[in-house]
Amino acid sequence: MSATMTAKVPATIITGFLGAGKTTLVRHLLAHAGGRRIAIIVNEFGALGIDRETLKSCGIEGCAEEDIVELANGCLCCTVADDFIPTMTALLDRAVPPEHIVIETSGLALPKPLLKAFTWPGIGTRVTVDGVIAVVDGPAVLAGRFADDPAAVAAQRAADPSVDHDNPLAEVYEDQLRAADLVVVNKQDLLTEVELTRVRAEIEAAVPRGVKLVAAREGRLDPLVVLGIGAAAEDDLAARPSHHDAEDGAHEHDDFESFTVSVAPVASADALVGRLRAVAAAHDILRIKGFVPVMGRSMRLAVQGVGTRFGHHFDRVWGPGEGHDGAVVVIGRTGMDRAAIIAAIAG
Repeated sequence: MSATMTAKVPATIITGFLGAGKTTLVRHLLAHAGGRRIAIIVNEFGALGIDRETLKSCGIEGCAEEDIVELANGCLCCTVADDFIPTMTALLDRAVPPEHIVIETSGLALPKPLLKAFTWPGIGTRVTVDGVIAVVDGPAVLAGRFADDPAAVAAQRAADPSVDHDNPLAEVYEDQLRAADLVVVNKQDLLTEVELTRVRAEIEAAVPRGVKLVAAREGRLDPLVVLGIGAAAEDDLAARPSHHDAEDGAHEHDDFESFTVSVAPVASADALVGRLRAVAAAHDILRIKGFVPVMGRSMRLAVQGVGTRFGHHFDRVWGPGEGHDGAVVVIGRTGMDRAAIIAAIAG
């Protein structure tokens, strides 16, 4: 069969703000791939490849390290020419190319510039955007974060006036919803039925077209729901409006910064999480994530925090030569007191 007659490889773009559960969803897809060859492109924001490490350590059969590619040199929507296009080309040129490509963007990425890249020569004839999946943190939306309706923000966020409707974070959130073919309201288990209904209504009011919404707990969705949508989203750009359309995709990330904090072995996982929670509250940190050694344990502790909500578990045994060096990435708005945060986390 000639190259022009070869079917395009489907690609799924997974967007969502920091901590919404994108990596958890991707991990679940890998675990239930049913033998399908899936390549993963992970776009990190921060110095450590936490999300790639989480996927590499999943222990899933067929989850080969070479099939998980990390792009850590900047926001994917800003570096499509330098990073994304060569990576896609390398995947497609493999002797045995992937049957499906899943792209997990950073929480800061706008989907529209990435969608446009699928129309570029050399890519547009070989890959199609099967669907754009926006993963939403249900409890965060309920609390009024990045809501589309200012009245709802005022009603639901009375206790937290720090998030303004015009904040650039809100624009990122809205752009992700507007580009989506499927919105996943994650952390369903933390919402009542009444609260979930309220979140769904708010999201439906924010999207300009008919978009399917599904609720999930820990990203547990059948791959049949997420993969195989057949949207060909790159041919449907006009129906996916962006706040940044007039800027040709240009946008700034000066509102955010990230840095890495080394963490010595701790005596108690619970005590560490308590310390991180206090630091996040005191400094209005958006996200803390990383791996930390615990005294007397051969397995490393994986820590994930969104605001003051934290989860942790022992994910795998420390590998040879890793040295049990702990580190967490701190992500927040520009101007954070780095010295104070580092001192507080280091204990």
